[in-house]
Amino acid sequence: MLVSWNWLKQYVDHDLSVEEVTHELTMSGLNLEGVEEVSGDICVDLEVTSNRPDCLGHIGVAREIAALFEKALSVPDPQPATGSQKVTELAAVENRSPELCPQYIARVITGVKVGPSPDWLVERLATIGQPSVNNIVDITNYVLMECGQPLHAFDLDKLGGRQIVVREATKDETITAIDQKEYKLDAGTCVIADESRPVAIAGVMGGLETEIGEATIDILIETAAFQPISVRNTARALNLHSPSSYRFERGVDLEQLDWASRRCCELILELAGGELAEGAIKAGAELDHSRTPVTLRYPQVERLLGIPVSADESDQILASLGLEKTGGDTDSGQFLVPSWRRDLSREVDLIEEVARIHGYEKIPTDAAIDVVSSSRTLADRVSAKVRHTLTSLGLYEAITLSFVTREQFDLWHPGDDNEPLAVEHSSRKQENILRRSLIPSLLQWRRENEKHSQFNACLFEIARVYHTAEQSVEKEEAQPRTLGLVGGWSFRELRGVLETIVSRVNRHARLEVRPCQRPQFEEGRAAELLVNGEFWGVCGELTRGLQGQLDLRDAVSAAEVSLSILEEICELTPAYESLPQYPSVERDLNFVLPEEVPWQKLEETVRQSAGPLLSDVEFVDQYRGKQIAADSKSYVLSVSFRSEERTLTGEEVDSAQQQIIAACEQELSAALR
Repeated sequence: MLVSWNWLKQYVDHDLSVEEVTHELTMSGLNLEGVEEVSGDICVDLEVTSNRPDCLGHIGVAREIAALFEKALSVPDPQPATGSQKVTELAAVENRSPELCPQYIARVITGVKVGPSPDWLVERLATIGQPSVNNIVDITNYVLMECGQPLHAFDLDKLGGRQIVVREATKDETITAIDQKEYKLDAGTCVIADESRPVAIAGVMGGLETEIGEATIDILIETAAFQPISVRNTARALNLHSPSSYRFERGVDLEQLDWASRRCCELILELAGGELAEGAIKAGAELDHSRTPVTLRYPQVERLLGIPVSADESDQILASLGLEKTGGDTDSGQFLVPSWRRDLSREVDLIEEVARIHGYEKIPTDAAIDVVSSSRTLADRVSAKVRHTLTSLGLYEAITLSFVTREQFDLWHPGDDNEPLAVEHSSRKQENILRRSLIPSLLQWRRENEKHSQFNACLFEIARVYHTAEQSVEKEEAQPRTLGLVGGWSFRELRGVLETIVSRVNRHARLEVRPCQRPQFEEGRAAELLVNGEFWGVCGELTRGLQGQLDLRDAVSAAEVSLSILEEICELTPAYESLPQYPSVERDLNFVLPEEVPWQKLEETVRQSAGPLLSDVEFVDQYRGKQIAADSKSYVLSVSFRSEERTLTGEEVDSAQQQIIAACEQELSAALR
């Protein structure tokens, strides 16, 4: 924001130096970018943040100076004289798009004399880099830079039907702007039109055909508010940016529209003559100018800033910034925020304003800060344990986007018919669906690794998936934390990875693997996972068809499990157990069983029948072949026995072994081979 030093003095009478003022402005949030002398004046370049559009005009900057140095602020009160003719007799305004243009104000001046601007006006505009055009255009630019409200002047005689229509452009409609370039407008672009054509791109730039020229006699003064997103989209689509669009994108003060219109008309009557028609045409939605008071608790100022600021000083600072105190007591006050400060909505915002004006430099930087030790949450500790386990097994952690394409979502359907959560305004037009599974994203990046000759990438990710946006559903149910794995393992190797995870989290927990059918997995190579009897997730080997759809070169196994289950069973600080004092005894058993009996059932039967001396049961091998019937299979298992009190005898082990054999024969129709 470029401001004129001499111009600022019109609103704040002071004898301060440029250095003093710019230093205080910088310390209060308007950073100094540079200072330059221009023809007897000084141009000050200030950086204005996006939340402070009120400082995009000289009055806003002057208000900051007045508050910082406790000076009086003088703002003009325009009261232009009007003639007898009514404005509605000279022009008409129709607002067909109140959602894009909440308010439009038009005034008409007849009989103006267009010509050069006086020297003072030319010099003030030149200081801030604005070239002089003519007295009418210069006045609209002057008021823009005075208060931050863009304006536009139309040659009324060049408006078809002497009317203004605020509407959306039709497809491929064109306009030649005052920069003498033709622009093709997208359907839906907000334009200012007359009875037959666009005459201005709303909030961005006026049209060439209705601009003010030497022959102009009657003019229509436009002051309006346009929807910021609409202006921003238009400016970017056309690659056309202007001082007006810059301000409309950040939002203008709706309660300042009429002031700016009257101020512009007052200066035109003074410098170009003419007669102002009585009244103004206002078109748009009904605006609600009511404001909810913001409460400031005075003790909170010291609590947050660390320095005492009296209630009287806080009141004085807020009053100097335009806030009106409407009530309160010795401990608090209620303040109405002015229309030009929409960024002030909470108590902490008012405290920040007090800190800015009181002086950030008064807040000590060497004050002692109470430090409270913190510890990692259970979820963080379990996640760290899982990460350490998987990286030690050779996996790499991936971090992927929470969005997937519709094709990715459909490839890995979560098993219900509910529509996925989608974000319509996502900047990624294709990937706009919130995932319900981590597997599609991990498979995508396994494929990317293959494209770069990095084969057999074993990846995992710990992140949330998204099932519902309903507020009534618990977060862990609506957005559960999930662990996803993909790699080139066999089913047995993948099971080993999962068993390792469970044992590292709790060495006493039992992982149960049950066969299941999932369309993404090969038949007979998919399983549901249960930990201590509670559902944990699924795993399996991907089908050939799915690998082809994803353009994956190598076979892939995948698993997806819940982290909340691991948090429930975790034993991150295990109790001490002494080393075994007596040797174990191992026996290998080879059973022939019916084909439909799974390993899980055999293991359960062995554990239930072996008695208290059983130490462990391990799978060794399986066989199908000529030596056994076609509808049967052979499982080889290793059974370990141990006593904590003595060395076992052969008779004790034989007895336990016979119990196992008898139970398997009776319950599973097994035969010892």
